[in-house]
Amino acid sequence: MAHLLGAEALHLEYPTKVVFDSVSLGVDEGDRIGIVGRNGDGKSSLLAMLAGQREPDSGRVTVRGRVRIGMLDQADTLDDEATVGHTVVGETPEHEWAGDPRARDVIAGLLGDLDWHAQLGTLSGGQRRRVALARLLAGDDDVLALDEPTNHLDVEAITWLATHLKRRWPTNAGGLLVVTHDRWFLDEVCTATWEVHDRIVEPFEGGYAAYILQRVERDRQAAVVEQRRQNLARKELAWLRRGAPARTSKPKFRIDTANALIADVPEIRDKVALQSLAISRLGKDVVDLLDVSVSYDDRPVLTSVEWRIAPGERTGILGVNGAGKSTLLGLIAGTLPPTTGRVKRGKTVKVASLTQHLDELEDHLDDPVRVVVSRLHTTYTFGAGAKAQELTPGQLLERLGFASAQLSTPVKDLSGGEKRRLQVLLILLDQPNLLVLDEPTNDLDTDMLAALEDLLDSWPGCLIVVTHDRYFMERVTDQQYGILDGHLRHLPGGVDEYLQLRRAQATRPASATPRGAATPNATSRSGAEKRAARKELALAERKLERIGERIRSIHQQMTEHDQSDYARVIRLGGELRDAEAEQAALEDRWLGLSELAD
Repeated sequence: MAHLLGAEALHLEYPTKVVFDSVSLGVDEGDRIGIVGRNGDGKSSLLAMLAGQREPDSGRVTVRGRVRIGMLDQADTLDDEATVGHTVVGETPEHEWAGDPRARDVIAGLLGDLDWHAQLGTLSGGQRRRVALARLLAGDDDVLALDEPTNHLDVEAITWLATHLKRRWPTNAGGLLVVTHDRWFLDEVCTATWEVHDRIVEPFEGGYAAYILQRVERDRQAAVVEQRRQNLARKELAWLRRGAPARTSKPKFRIDTANALIADVPEIRDKVALQSLAISRLGKDVVDLLDVSVSYDDRPVLTSVEWRIAPGERTGILGVNGAGKSTLLGLIAGTLPPTTGRVKRGKTVKVASLTQHLDELEDHLDDPVRVVVSRLHTTYTFGAGAKAQELTPGQLLERLGFASAQLSTPVKDLSGGEKRRLQVLLILLDQPNLLVLDEPTNDLDTDMLAALEDLLDSWPGCLIVVTHDRYFMERVTDQQYGILDGHLRHLPGGVDEYLQLRRAQATRPASATPRGAATPNATSRSGAEKRAARKELALAERKLERIGERIRSIHQQMTEHDQSDYARVIRLGGELRDAEAEQAALEDRWLGLSELAD
């Protein structure tokens, strides 16, 4: 594969810290590389240097001739006076961008709910972020450098983005560099992982699952990482191999090695013991929503919700922005009354909410971390029965990544991720028995997410989670509900079922064109546009036929194959899922082309 760009002996330092020391690496055509590491270790700085947005103190970045690099950074540089449409497509005539499959796909996936003529100054930060991402994806760059692209995207949009990037670079076309803490996205999209740590960049083959396995092996063989971190990584590997269905389609790591490493790792959670302890703390009644509806200014948001939350229940809530997730959390927490219906609350219920804001810290910004923590309980019990542990606030701080020196740091001087971890700790130390988490993964790196998940594994109580981080939701909850058209619906099939329901719910004109942009129709389309659509339609039909044959072949192989060959069965299952996903995407495109060609 052809070389796209490379770095030679990069050195970067801040006044008090050396970030990189003699780092050399390269990106080839077809590479989709995820960049992971602790907050503050230099992930964004590395991305900026490779994209030409920042100069290293020494060393150099080389780019192959005519290779174009596009970058999405975390700064908002959009023009407030510009419109959504002009920002994304510039002066390109409407008939051109409307007939461009890539542009239509990007606009449908990211901007379907926005007013095409709205000025950017009127949009929220999340909406502006989506416009910036859409502008980049609609372009023709050979290499994309994306810094936290899933921020402000819901589960549906993140799934769309993963599909778009895989379809854009299936083999040898361009390259992708992405910094993200979204582990599902890393595992779904990336063919390689770079870990940034201790002034170096360490490459690993494969996505997040393969990276975790190789890191466990590295730590075990080198024996230089403390036992607690090894055990945490091994526990996460056990989840990747046993807990999440989507992970089993990744054949890049050795199955035998993975099974050997997790042979003595217990189940992620002792559900029976935790539920027993939850009942003893809560009783049998938690919160019942009985035929509850909520309206704002006569606009219905939730309709006829019937939900009886059981002791020890761990539930994830899915829904698009504005669907009513925060309203549902308000009903559960008791901060919002229903318009109609009744909310019945158990007498012993003690609710705590982790919100997207750092409200718990506002009154303590000048206090050192040690003082803030010491005002609460001196010990906290995690787990149940023989596995119960009494942990001090200091031990909890250590498990959440705080060094002993940071205990004297004023809260206002902590980073965003450190403030988030302290917020989690303060809520847990208040010992609630019903915990509501609203976007808990904000500002946390992958290691800290794993540490938080480990704490929640032994937390005895009810857990209600709203998050766009699919990995986190599948990891810490046992079931999911979706809010669809104002109704709360149980999802036995989890996130995949929710995405299927959303696809079935969406109508093509609304999903393919932003509000305010004219929808191309039979009377306004030129003959050239129709001929181009018919040509692509015929190509799509041939591709669908080939994919159908491949799916039938895989089914035949699975029927005839020796089922005891576990690795082979997993590989075939992965091939089948990939083929079916490609078939679904092609069928969607075929429908759109049919409309254009008519």
